[in-house]
Amino acid sequence: MNSTTRFKLSTMMFLEFFIWGSWFVTLGTFLGNNLKATGSESASVFGTQSWGAIIAPFIVGLIADRYFNAEKILGVLHLVGAILMYQMYNATDVSVFYPYVLGYMILFMPTLALVNSVSFNQMQDPEKEFSKIRVWGTIGWIIAGLLISFVFHWDSPEGIQSGLLKSTFLMAGIVSLALGLFSFTLPKTPPKVSSTEKIKVGDLIGLDALKLLKDKNFAIFFISAILICIPLAFYYQNAGLFLADIKVSNPTGKMAIGQISEALFLLAIPVFFSKYGFKKTILVGMLAWALRYVLFAFGNAGDLSFMLIIGIALHGVCYDFFFVSGQIYTNSKAGEKYKSSAQGLITLATYGVGMLIGFEVAGMITDTYKAANGAVDWKMVWIIPAGIAAAVFLLFAVLFNDKTKSEIEAKAL
Repeated sequence: MNSTTRFKLSTMMFLEFFIWGSWFVTLGTFLGNNLKATGSESASVFGTQSWGAIIAPFIVGLIADRYFNAEKILGVLHLVGAILMYQMYNATDVSVFYPYVLGYMILFMPTLALVNSVSFNQMQDPEKEFSKIRVWGTIGWIIAGLLISFVFHWDSPEGIQSGLLKSTFLMAGIVSLALGLFSFTLPKTPPKVSSTEKIKVGDLIGLDALKLLKDKNFAIFFISAILICIPLAFYYQNAGLFLADIKVSNPTGKMAIGQISEALFLLAIPVFFSKYGFKKTILVGMLAWALRYVLFAFGNAGDLSFMLIIGIALHGVCYDFFFVSGQIYTNSKAGEKYKSSAQGLITLATYGVGMLIGFEVAGMITDTYKAANGAVDWKMVWIIPAGIAAAVFLLFAVLFNDKTKSEIEAKAL
């Protein structure tokens, strides 16, 4: 890959995740403080990510893979996304905000697959080259958080009080416009499938891979993956609001520690995987979810603030050790025939079904422990997902017993 192409792909990844990190981290805080949303209303808004994940395979599979170049579709989606972001910036009520965020997420979620498609199309050896490009996405997310907290101070108590937090949508919209225009300069990525080839809906969402559920151990992993998304949803929906509510300084910037951790622990997975195996790696990831929420439940913005920082820093273990290891496991179990279908099925099950359930549960629990004056009993809000993660940990520890462990690890590594 020449330096110009590498620069373009790195810039694409940086902007893609800068956009997402610009508004999604502070969304819960914005909904609760600016739009006065209830827990249930916040759950519906966050659930748009799941609907986007469910619909995304159809957009990519029916359009990008068959009729138009991926980079052109990427450009159009981000240009329309910029308009929707501006409408979200102007919204003053949840009922007005919701249709725009739903439309935006239906358009944005497919772009996550499209940026990967554009990147892979330019690589001779994706296993070695992709991480060097993808890391710029993580950097983009981190920079967005640092700008919000340490440069613009939009998430400070004063910024939230004066309504400046909505500026995150304006920033995301401007960058979305820039990426939309920039996308048309990216390397050409033509369709991979003939437009005359028969469409199989099952191929788009990975239904062919349902045959893998006949394997007891894969079925246990599949169910566990859906269930662990319930505590995951609590983090996405409530963490930013929680930190702002208890008056932690620069909360968005501090949450960027989670992305730094994610990048670092990604490098640790091969070592941990080879030494301890798949089951123990997954269990460590599950246990980390329970531990981080216990830390959130008992930490505070004062003398126990270190507990909150450790909880945020555990994001790398939580996410990488479960989800990335799970992708490796799925890849090794599926074999060549169902490799793509299996990954599609896991994505649909986790970011689609699992997260959709999780956001609803998180919203219900938050409303249950919110007093009439608006004060939230955050200790209970975090103890409950900690208990759910611990229960999933026990379920997986007792029932999962993969007899082909050595073969899977050999393939994965």
